[in-house]
Amino acid sequence: MKKVKKIIRFFIIIFAVILIAVLAAASGMVYLNSPADRNQADRNQVFIIDHGENLSNIARSLKTREFIRAAFFLKLLSKFNNTEKEYKAGYYKIKPGSTTIDIMELLTSGRQEQVKVTFPEGWTIKKIALHLQGKGIIKAADFIAAAHSKKILKEFNIPSDTAEGYLYPDTYFFPKEFSAQVVVEIMIKQFFKVLEKIEPQYKKMSNVDLHNKIILASIVEREYRIESEAPLIASVFYNRLRRNIGLESCATLEYIITEIEGKKHPKYITLADKKIKSLFNTYMWAGLPPAPISNPGVVAIDAAFHPAKTDYWYFVLKNVKTGEHYFSRSLKEHNKAKHIYLKKVYAGS
Repeated sequence: MKKVKKIIRFFIIIFAVILIAVLAAASGMVYLNSPADRNQADRNQVFIIDHGENLSNIARSLKTREFIRAAFFLKLLSKFNNTEKEYKAGYYKIKPGSTTIDIMELLTSGRQEQVKVTFPEGWTIKKIALHLQGKGIIKAADFIAAAHSKKILKEFNIPSDTAEGYLYPDTYFFPKEFSAQVVVEIMIKQFFKVLEKIEPQYKKMSNVDLHNKIILASIVEREYRIESEAPLIASVFYNRLRRNIGLESCATLEYIITEIEGKKHPKYITLADKKIKSLFNTYMWAGLPPAPISNPGVVAIDAAFHPAKTDYWYFVLKNVKTGEHYFSRSLKEHNKAKHIYLKKVYAGS
């Protein structure tokens, strides 16, 4: 009888140990699956999966950003559910209070309510902001604030007060009510991806020298109309910079009038416009303006880094329909060209 009691007591102990272990494991699973103690005041609930990114990187990034409690638990869940290779690239809005299972299901489903948005070359921060707001992605004011973020500017080594010039014009897909900060970061990253293709050695340049190239590219962007002429226009500006002569770019005056003064785009530039007191007025001051006047595309950036070698000092619009310019080597030739072509331009021919 005593032996029976001992056996029963032994099995009770074993059962209790197993039960405690199971309960502890279940409790641990519940804890690991529970929402992480993420700061809910942080509205940046966007998580990005890049193309080709593996589960280990995804899990580690989710843990680092405090979306999940443990990276190994997500990998364990994924292995159990056979979803290790089902994670889809894209931009995801993770709702506050999401569990690890919720997040796994979201990232493997590919459910993204994305809006296609295209930014033409030469747009400014304000125009981009208004377009994003019109698409219901983010508020214009939030985008403008993010484009002025000192944290973002420092992160990308941009020696300016804004990200103007570094927001690459392209077609993007963003979810509605997206994070302004993330949009700005994505556009800047795309800018540097394109820049690396154009000039792989750009990282060897100082931040100031690179910034000056981008300032010039932003002016070329607003001046050229025919792609083949962009390097020629860049050469005119570089020739003038070397001689410390004002760039005399109408695009800089248009920037002052529309972006700084908030007026409508002028039909033509007047003598009064050329006397506007502003550091961006390249008719009054020699050298580059203090900052980019637009966000240039690949053609203008390439022209700024690889200008043509010419002895041109001037250019004037030759054909308003084709956008062709006439390039001059002397003021006399330039004045003659203006007399011939500007009358046609203003006549609308």
